[in-house]
Amino acid sequence: MAVDRDRRARYPAPSRKNGRIPTMKVRSSLKSLKARHKDCKIVRRKGRVYVINKTHPRYKARQG
Repeated sequence: MAVDRDRRARYPAPSRKNGRIPTMKVRSSLKSLKARHKDCKIVRRKGRVYVINKTHPRYKARQG
């Protein structure tokens, strides 16, 4: 029991927004992820490369 309590203290549950856990795929290459949807765009922000999709946010991805 004490081990489970310590583990929960070290690794808190991920924050939820609108009842869903925010997710983003992390891949070494975004070439195939760019073609997943017609509205996917490649964006470079703060030295990182992202795939964003404003119509379907589930297609988010980051290179790294």
